[in-house]
Amino acid sequence: MNSSIRFTFVSISKKATVILSAIFVVFILIGCDYNKELLKSSQHEQLNNKHETEAHHKKEVFYSLPGLKHGLMQSPINILSDQSEQGKHNVTFNFKDEINNVQNLGHTVQLDFEPGSTVNVDGKTFEFKQIHFHTPAEHLIDGITYPMEMHVVNTLVGQTEEEATEYLVLSFLFKMGKENKFIDEFIRLIPGVKDESEDVSTGTVNLRKLIDNNPDYNREKVLNSYFSYKGSLTTSPYTESVNWFVMNTIIDASPEQIQQINKIQGDNARRIQAQYGRPVSNK
Repeated sequence: MNSSIRFTFVSISKKATVILSAIFVVFILIGCDYNKELLKSSQHEQLNNKHETEAHHKKEVFYSLPGLKHGLMQSPINILSDQSEQGKHNVTFNFKDEINNVQNLGHTVQLDFEPGSTVNVDGKTFEFKQIHFHTPAEHLIDGITYPMEMHVVNTLVGQTEEEATEYLVLSFLFKMGKENKFIDEFIRLIPGVKDESEDVSTGTVNLRKLIDNNPDYNREKVLNSYFSYKGSLTTSPYTESVNWFVMNTIIDASPEQIQQINKIQGDNARRIQAQYGRPVSNK
C-alpha cells in the first residue's frame, strides 16, 4: 500500500516537472520575442532621432556654408570687412518717395513705387521698382546674421526686352532696437491674406522715415557708407546681373516689428553663396 502511494506520487511529480519546464520554455521564448521587438523599436527610435538630429545639424551648418549651385556670381555672401577693398562709386539720388501699394506675397512683404524715382550710379540710371524683406537677413557681415534685411530693387532704364535685366539693389540690415517709423507706417496696411494687396495714397508710407527724423542716423553717412559687389538675385531664377550695395549702418526696428513681418512671410533667407574671388569694395 505504501509502495503504491510512493509510485503514484513520483509519477505525478515527473509530469508536473515536465509541464512546468514546458511553461518555463514558453515564457523564455515569449520574453525573447518581446525583447527583440523592444530592441527593434528602440533602434528604430534611435535611428529616427539620429536622422532628425543630422537633418537639424545639416540645416544649421548649411545655412552658414557657401552654396555651390547656379553659377560663380551668386548672392548673398558673407562680407568680410577686413578683406574688402577701398572703392568709390558716384551715386546720385532723384527720389520722389512715392509708394503706392503694399502686398502680402506669402513668401515676402512687398511695397511698390510709383514710376519716376531714380538713382544714378557711375553714369547708369536705375529706376526704383519695389521694396521687399527677408527674415532673417541674407547677407552676413563678418559672419554676423542680423534678424532682417530690406532690399530696395531698381532696374536699369532703357533696356530692351531682349536684354537680361540689370539690377541695382540697395540692402539695409536691421537689428532689434527702437521702433522704426517707416515700418510703422506700412505694417498695419499689410493684407492678412496671401497674394492680396492694398493700394495706398502717395505720402502715406515714406521710405525717408527709415533714417530721416532719427537722431541716431545721418542720411548722408548712411547712404555713403556701404559694401558693393557684383552678384545675383537671391530668388529664382538667380540671375547674375545685380549690382549690390549693402549699407554698412545697421538700422533699428523693434522686436515686435521684425517678428510681425517674419510671422507673415516666414524664414525666407537664402543661405550664403561662395564668393569665388569676387572683389568687394567698401566706402
